[in-house]
Amino acid sequence: MTVSGEDSTGVSRRGLLAGGCATAALTAVPLAEADGAPVRPAATMPVTLKVNGIAHKLDLDPRTTLLDTLREHLYLTGTKKGCDHGQCGACTVIVEGKRINACLSLAVQHQGDAVTTIEGLGAPGRLHPMQAAFVKHDGFQCGYCTPGQICSAVAVLDEMRAGIPSHVQADITAKPGFTTIEMRERMSGNICRCGAYSNIAEAMAEIAGIEA
Repeated sequence: MTVSGEDSTGVSRRGLLAGGCATAALTAVPLAEADGAPVRPAATMPVTLKVNGIAHKLDLDPRTTLLDTLREHLYLTGTKKGCDHGQCGACTVIVEGKRINACLSLAVQHQGDAVTTIEGLGAPGRLHPMQAAFVKHDGFQCGYCTPGQICSAVAVLDEMRAGIPSHVQADITAKPGFTTIEMRERMSGNICRCGAYSNIAEAMAEIAGIEA
């Protein structure tokens, strides 16, 4: 027969709660090695990044992403954390002239690399032409994805000028044409929940010098 407040194993609710509290307290105590010495915190590695033209020397846990380095260590919060799985493009930055998803890249992979974030492209009073075009064409609404959209847009036009092919080219050996369909394909990894895609395309078309 089960005693009130106990289950069939004889454990009371009070005992279960007390045990849970004890377990939580133990997890807050540093683990000990076999010889009784406390476990050392995770090892760090020296990393030097040139971000927006400024060299930064950091000591980071090697598991730290480039995104978290920018936001949590360098306080460059213009780069946004969206999905944190490389699916939305909100964290797009330009590394050595190429756009990447900062959430999928470890900072230690970029030793000595030049990184450009939205803060490095321009600022109020000295906007990058792409930033000014986004303002002119209303290429943003809530604005959360906008830093990644702009960084990606700048890099996309550079990719096309460099002759890097895309999936929509009939002939991938030919130099890509500056067309709306080319730009839309290349920007497909940058998601805008507000749906400002046509305005973004218009902003990019203006900078590319074509009709949207």
